[in-house]
Amino acid sequence: MDATDALGAALIARARNAVAGELGFAQVSEPDHPALSAPGATFVTLFTHGALHGCIGSLTATRTLAADVRANAVAAAFKDPRFGPLSAIDFRATHFEISLLGPATPLPANTEAEAIAALVPHRDGVTLSWHDSRATLLPQVWTALADPRDFLRALKRKAGLAADFWAHDLRLERYPVTLFHDTSEIVA
Repeated sequence: MDATDALGAALIARARNAVAGELGFAQVSEPDHPALSAPGATFVTLFTHGALHGCIGSLTATRTLAADVRANAVAAAFKDPRFGPLSAIDFRATHFEISLLGPATPLPANTEAEAIAALVPHRDGVTLSWHDSRATLLPQVWTALADPRDFLRALKRKAGLAADFWAHDLRLERYPVTLFHDTSEIVA
């Protein structure tokens, strides 16, 4: 097992255990990894019976990677306002996906056309900020929105803005993601 696989196994185990603990289930062994004690930012995405059940995360590293993945797993399972709380019955049919975010860098663009030209499909996660509006889309969203124009429009709608909105003070940032998939046996 290489270092990346080892980190993925450690993160997945902590995410699953955090949710299992909330449901009163037994915990599995959690492999150790030196990166777990460093600051880190993650998104935890849950799929139950193959359908999205929750996705919650952090854009900046404000706590240890271990604490961040645990908190985001619990939030994705029980606090995503788009879905009801994960039930004990559905836990065994839930697949965990962890996105470990790399550092964000500004995506300078004076126009929407410049922003669209600068986006790199399937690589860039993107955060949009304008006044009190803020939203992000993980790189995995490119599989559903392969055209950079559609991706940017969806990001603006998620931030509560019109799809054709643009302002000179709109700010975009891009970030890379290392993606880890749950390899646990999923019960249908």
